[in-house]
Amino acid sequence: MPDLTILPTAKFIKAGAVLMAIVVLGLEILYWTQWNDGPRWVMALPPLLMLWPAARFFGRQYTKATITGDRLRYEAGIASRSTRNIQLSKIQDVRVDQGVAQRLFGIGNLSIETAGESSRLTLLNVDSPQELADEIMNRVQKGSGV
Repeated sequence: MPDLTILPTAKFIKAGAVLMAIVVLGLEILYWTQWNDGPRWVMALPPLLMLWPAARFFGRQYTKATITGDRLRYEAGIASRSTRNIQLSKIQDVRVDQGVAQRLFGIGNLSIETAGESSRLTLLNVDSPQELADEIMNRVQKGSGV
């Protein structure tokens, strides 16, 4: 079976970038048409506003879960890194939680329940969460020989 990689969705990041671009364009137009004699520090705001979607983009790039063989490996972090390995045979339940906005965009949160001390791993804002939950449970069942 091929590896399965789960990443957070990019839908909200793209929407945030488009929204910030519209706000930046509006500020630029407003500055050059209305505030031309105003303070120059106002021009520092547009690049600062674009830092929000950029930070979300880089955070997405460094958060992922991969199912390889009989293990689920979860990695998160940019500067400092946290890695968690879970044997598929230890997974007991996969839950999907979706808020109203998440349902509209076809995304949701996956909560993976395991046997052991740290019993829950939550993957936030993943695309097609129910299909992923079904695929994880199918791999768990195939791995246990059921």
